[in-house]
Amino acid sequence: MKMTAFDRDKIKNIFKKRILKAYQVRVIDDIDIYKNTLDPFSAVLDAKLLNKDIQSWIDDIETPRQTQKSIQNILGEVHQEIIGTVNGWTDLGTGMIIDVENSSKKIIGEIKNKHNTTKGNHKKSIYDDLESALNNTYKDYTGYCVEILPKNGQTYNKLFTPPDNVTKKNRPENKKIRLIDGKSFYEMVTGEENALEQLYNEFPSLIDEILSEEYENYSPNSLGKMKDYIFEKVFPKE
Repeated sequence: MKMTAFDRDKIKNIFKKRILKAYQVRVIDDIDIYKNTLDPFSAVLDAKLLNKDIQSWIDDIETPRQTQKSIQNILGEVHQEIIGTVNGWTDLGTGMIIDVENSSKKIIGEIKNKHNTTKGNHKKSIYDDLESALNNTYKDYTGYCVEILPKNGQTYNKLFTPPDNVTKKNRPENKKIRLIDGKSFYEMVTGEENALEQLYNEFPSLIDEILSEEYENYSPNSLGKMKDYIFEKVFPKE
């Protein structure tokens, strides 16, 4: 599948620093599992349940888990930056209330990587941020809370009415404040239905290209058929 929804050189530039950092974490560095205060009670319980001694649990379970978590964190705001490369869209950077905007389409978005990244009682803050932006800087715009990875492979573009854990009531319906999955938002951004799949399919070759340019001993490998399977589990074909 040819990548037509994005400028490949721009996408490569966005991924480069992250891929090199991830390689450093995964292949070169030794992770310090005690850096973020390892829970010894949890360690003992999990080791017992898995019938492992503590050293084996550290080597087989905890170190890979923390390494994977570090790699996930490295990707960080990557979708925000990628969307900012598309014509008409602007990445507003970190530290801003709103992540991306399109002035011609009158759209703003706050982007979260996964549907459960933000706790339920914090989602009302996203609503409030969008409402404030729409009432001030972005009048006549539509604001989206974007969940790149949706729950149970769902696609949606619906009213966003998160609950308030203090008042026990949901935020009121506002046709200009919406919740949308990543696949649908990428289609909205690029005009191409399979834009997110294009990005995913190009990712392995970008990784190989970047690491081969940086490390002479890097040897590309095949990911096998499961590569497509895991994408389709998160984003089922309709």
